[in-house]
Amino acid sequence: MKTKSFLITICVMALFTACTPETTPTPAPTSTPFPYFGKYLIDVTYCTMDGLPQKLDLYFPSSGGSWPVVVQVHGGAWLTGDKSEAGDKGAALNPEGYVVAAINYRLYPPARFPDFIEDVKCAVRFLRAHAAEYNLDPDHFAALGFSAGGHLVALLGTSDQSASFDVGEYLDQSSRVQAVIDISGPSDLSQPFQNKDLATMMLVAFGSKQLAAASPVTYVTQDDPPFLIVHGDNDGVVEVVHAHLLYDALVKAGVPATLVIVKNGDHQLNAPDGSATPTQDEIWQMELDFLEANLKPGK
Repeated sequence: MKTKSFLITICVMALFTACTPETTPTPAPTSTPFPYFGKYLIDVTYCTMDGLPQKLDLYFPSSGGSWPVVVQVHGGAWLTGDKSEAGDKGAALNPEGYVVAAINYRLYPPARFPDFIEDVKCAVRFLRAHAAEYNLDPDHFAALGFSAGGHLVALLGTSDQSASFDVGEYLDQSSRVQAVIDISGPSDLSQPFQNKDLATMMLVAFGSKQLAAASPVTYVTQDDPPFLIVHGDNDGVVEVVHAHLLYDALVKAGVPATLVIVKNGDHQLNAPDGSATPTQDEIWQMELDFLEANLKPGK
């Protein structure tokens, strides 16, 4: 991203003042332009959990503000992945008038549930607490995630304080978001998974007795934010039934929800022969339309 330069004009009043001492010059404005226009901040510590600083990256538009925020949560089976994956999303969403906050969170091992969701919620609270510093609109936050990230943003969107996931810093701030985009995420961890590696991972990272407590469908209530759920019908990692289960629970509770099933789409929403429909470009436009409808001020 290019950093815009700001020209500072210095007015010298000494000679004028000497000639007309009875005249008092008008003070020059003292406000400082927002320092992060068109920039990105890397490795900002948002919370410290178990003595370990948790980091996020912020991608800023080149003008405007205060901006709505899209919190991006990476995938990786709660085991791998990194916030740096959000660079392309930041470049795409910044011109649309959004700040992108890409977060890392504790991973297995040594982390176990509920560490993952506790970190995500703490990141949202941190951003609200620093909204003035970063020129953010604290009333318009969305969360976007893929795969394990989809699971976490869905859990963020459905669970409230009664779930006891709000721990750590900035507890005077809300961790609620106003919109959720869940891509290829599992919604009911108690369901059988055909992918044996994923099934094993969930047992060790969540524990057999906590699968329901870690499931977004467990917490659905009528005050949940609008959801956009996107899933491939040929997903061999997280079966498409998870999209239907979450969508049905949301609709039953009266929550606005949109379900997009990608025909021939795999976990990445692609098809080897290119036959996946809707296409990636069409899905991207759906995401933009969803954010525009639910996140822009006045919506």
